[in-house]
Amino acid sequence: MQTTRTITRRLLLATAATVVAGSAFAQQAWPAKPITLIVPFPAGGPTDVVSRIVGKELADRLKQPVIVENRAGASGSIAAMQVKRAAPDGYTLMTLATPTLFAPLFYKGAGYDVTKDFTPISMIYDLPIVMVVNPTKLPGVNTLPKLIETARAQKDPLNYTTSGAGSFGHMSMELLKELGKFDMQHVAYKGGVPAITDTIGGQVPIMYADLVAALPHIKSGKLVAVAVGSPERVSVVPEIKTIAEQGIDGFAAVSLGALLGPKGMSADVVARLNKEVKEILADKAVQERILGAGAIANFMPAQQLQDSLAKDYAKWSKVVKDKGMVAE
Repeated sequence: MQTTRTITRRLLLATAATVVAGSAFAQQAWPAKPITLIVPFPAGGPTDVVSRIVGKELADRLKQPVIVENRAGASGSIAAMQVKRAAPDGYTLMTLATPTLFAPLFYKGAGYDVTKDFTPISMIYDLPIVMVVNPTKLPGVNTLPKLIETARAQKDPLNYTTSGAGSFGHMSMELLKELGKFDMQHVAYKGGVPAITDTIGGQVPIMYADLVAALPHIKSGKLVAVAVGSPERVSVVPEIKTIAEQGIDGFAAVSLGALLGPKGMSADVVARLNKEVKEILADKAVQERILGAGAIANFMPAQQLQDSLAKDYAKWSKVVKDKGMVAE
């Protein structure tokens, strides 16, 4: 005859076994429902388009929809806070772009720190930056030493533009001016397209621009490429020398796009996403589509990404502080 104690013990063991089995099943079943991929910028830009390319490929591989949701505002701070507050269950992710990494430097109420408050998953793409000049306004200026020489010879500082005050291009040029010991005056635009348009038109003679956005105008001769900010030459334009090659040792400035999730995500889910993204970005057809979107596919695993984000944040925080930079 079973005692009450024996029955109770068996019920407890059965319940525990069910919980363990259910937990294991839940882990094995991920993803069991649609995944939301938050994009911190409006539809149509490189971050959005690349997110949709990678999201579609992930959906095919994971056998679950990946829903891209645009949450623009405050350089991505609104999106970042939404993801920070989300459950770390692998069903809410974000495409981080460089402006969102640095937004807390300019917006005191941003409420997050990318290096501490999120789970890094993988790098997705690079947005190499290129320094270009209007050849009509600055004839013969086709190298960085020549540009620096020209800038130093001016009675009044030459004007240069970027996509906006506090943009990565602005930060990069301020560092370059310090290292190269020359001066130029920043003319901020609200977006890369109007800035490129006015550089081509001659209203501003120099721009620090996203490479892929400037590339058609470089090829047409409307703009002349002086240097790329990447630590190494860029494969799509191997003829353009880096800033470091032209005398500014160690200079490196590359805008990025990466996949992040809320802090505390399962290592198994991160590993699965990392594996899938790596395979997606190795596909030549995907690389071409990403290039067409204005970016260059570039995979980086989770730990390396975490180290890179921390290093970049420390480096550019110092530039912002030292230069007293503010966003618009």
